[in-house]
Formats: sequence, structure tokens, C-alpha cells
Amino acid sequence: MLLRSLTASDLDRVLPLLPPARVGAWADADTFRHGLAKGEYRPEWTWVAEEGEELRAVALWWGTPHDTRPSVLDTLHVQRSVGPGEPRTALAAGLLATAHAAFAARGPDTPPEYHVLLPADWRERPEAVADLAWRQEASRRAGLTVPLERLRYEWTAENGTPTPSDRLRFRPEPDDEVFVDLFRQVLAGTLDVGSRTEAEKTGADAQARADLAFYRDSMQGARSWWRIAETPRGEPVGFALPSRNTTSHVVGYLGVLPQHRGRGYVDDLLAETTRFLSDEVGARLVRADTDLPNRPMAAAFERIGYKNFARRLVLSAP
Repeated sequence: MLLRSLTASDLDRVLPLLPPARVGAWADADTFRHGLAKGEYRPEWTWVAEEGEELRAVALWWGTPHDTRPSVLDTLHVQRSVGPGEPRTALAAGLLATAHAAFAARGPDTPPEYHVLLPADWRERPEAVADLAWRQEASRRAGLTVPLERLRYEWTAENGTPTPSDRLRFRPEPDDEVFVDLFRQVLAGTLDVGSRTEAEKTGADAQARADLAFYRDSMQGARSWWRIAETPRGEPVGFALPSRNTTSHVVGYLGVLPQHRGRGYVDDLLAETTRFLSDEVGARLVRADTDLPNRPMAAAFERIGYKNFARRLVLSAP
């Protein structure tokens, strides 16, 4: 079995391996073609397992057009002809490990995360449980041993635009350092697993700057959309970073300062973010993720009218 990255002549052979609406696969054939054209998928980030004249497996890593290495693995598929059980798992694990080694030769040795797309009720679907099981085991063998489940929410215009807050006022702030300070403050006691884990490794200041840089430089929303939330007396309560990714408008980031938590201000921030994207940007669809343990955030989404339409399992290296 030959494990290698894609060549230009492989495209028509890869597309049949990308069926739509599958567990563990964000990209179908059309999505992959469009992503290649935009530089979000690339031949060197696309790996296949080839046996004779047949492609037996494919793995797609995604990144922004400006990235020098992929950000995430978002699609992993092995042909049924390989067989169930250990043959399929072993082939997928080998493909991931080989690609990880190639990526490490060009940059950091930590492999990209694998983001597994799942139905909202995946635990109640035996076929979804089975489709996840071999992908998760293959990822574990390739070094992605830390799981984090996230809830995916979406708001549509049909749900109605939330009314503006009568408790807070929202203002833009051009100074990045002001937002760095706010990011740093909300890390205390945060239920966002990713930010908390990274802050424990690198320190709160470094993580605050990394979070700000990500939303400013990697997301497609305008920096001018960011808002600070204040009481009528001008006391900062939190902040909101409405944004956009490559497919839809997104909530981005919400943070309530520790001393103001427990008063329901997250509802005000989420309502203002949704209202801003709807009324001032023209969004008819807004999406957001929150970590499964972050029940207060999930409850806020549901109160505002967001629907849990899917889940995302993030598999990462320690």
C-alpha cells in the first residue's frame, strides 16, 4: 500500500471517495473542488492510500489561504472494499501518521487536530457510533488522544432578531491592547476548554494575545465589528467579537468579566451579536460552537433561539 500526497492527475480519482453527509467528513466532492480553488485544501495537504490502480483511503486537511501548514483534518474516508474492523482502522492510522510526519518536517511537530462532524443525536444512531469508532481509534494511534465534544448551534432569520439590551451599551474599541486585557481577564474561570488548556501551558497573557490574533487575522469578519459591553455608567462587563468564517457568519467570541458573571449578561452579549450580524451586516444565518461542559453558554444559545443542529468532536494531541 502506497501512502502519499495528492498529484494533479488524482483529482478525478479522489472525488468518488468524498460522498456527502457522512460522519467524519466535512467535505464532499463539490466542497473539495471549491476549497482547492480557494487554497483552503491543497494537494500537499491531501493524502491518499493507493493499492495498484485503486485509491483505498483519503484524508483531507484544511487551512486558510494564508496558512503554511494545515489547521485541521476535517475528512477521513476509507473504502468499504478495505474491509471492516482492524484493516480499515490500521490503514487510516497509517495514513494519518505518515501525513503527520510530513507536516512535522515543515513546521511544529504537534499534529493538526481532527474535527469530526457528527449528528446532534449521534449517540442514538448505531451507524454514527460505528462510523466514529474506527476514526477515533485510528486518530488515537496517530497521536490524537485528547477528545473534546462541542455543540454546534445556528440561528436563522426565521427565528426572529433579538431586541437590543436595555441593561448594557455596546461600543467599538480600536485599541487591540484593550481587548488583550479583556481576553486576559475572562480566562479566569473560563469554561472554554481550549483557551483554558492553552493558558495553563503558555500563560494568560500569551493566550490572550493568541486569541486576539486569531480572530483579527484568521477570521473573515471585520475588526470594526468588535464591541465592548458596558453598564450605563461605563463599567466594562464583557465583550463580543461577531465574525465570519469561510462558510457563514459566526458568533465568534463572547466573554463576561469574572466579577459580572451570574447576572445573565451572556444573554445580552449573544443577543447583541446576533442583532448586529443580522441588522447591520445582513446575515440570515449565524452559527456557533460551544464546548459540551459549558452548559451556561449552551443554555444562552437556546434562550435566544439558536438550535443545536450538530456536534463536533475535536481530537487533538496532548
